Amino acid sequence: QVQLVESGGGSVQAGEFLRLSCSASASTGDLSCMGWFRQAPGKEREGVAMIYHRRATTYFADSVKGRCTIYQDRAKKTLYLQMTNMKPEDTAIYYCAAGGQSFYSDCRSETEYNYWGQGTQVTVPS
Repeated sequence: QVQLVESGGGSVQAGEFLRLSCSASASTGDLSCMGWFRQAPGKEREGVAMIYHRRATTYFADSVKGRCTIYQDRAKKTLYLQMTNMKPEDTAIYYCAAGGQSFYSDCRSETEYNYWGQGTQVTVPS
């Protein structure tokens, strides 16, 4: 089992920078996908950014494209999400997730993820 723990959430002023961390209890090197999802109050959970490990590619949601970076430090077993120019609509609980085993796994889909963190709240006051 892989345990994931997010950190770095809190209140962020509009226009400022956010950096979230996701620490894994074990190696995720054999998994196809690692990603960040978020859920705002009253809304569906949505994908933010993902890494396709076996294809060495990344994906970003349209809402964050151009101001978001996802990367992993394998030695530290830590996944990072960085966002610039934070907006009030970025307010949500952010979740780290990992899963998938196939080269052809679609890491944009929540169904590929077996492991989830408990989430960290990010609030951007308007």
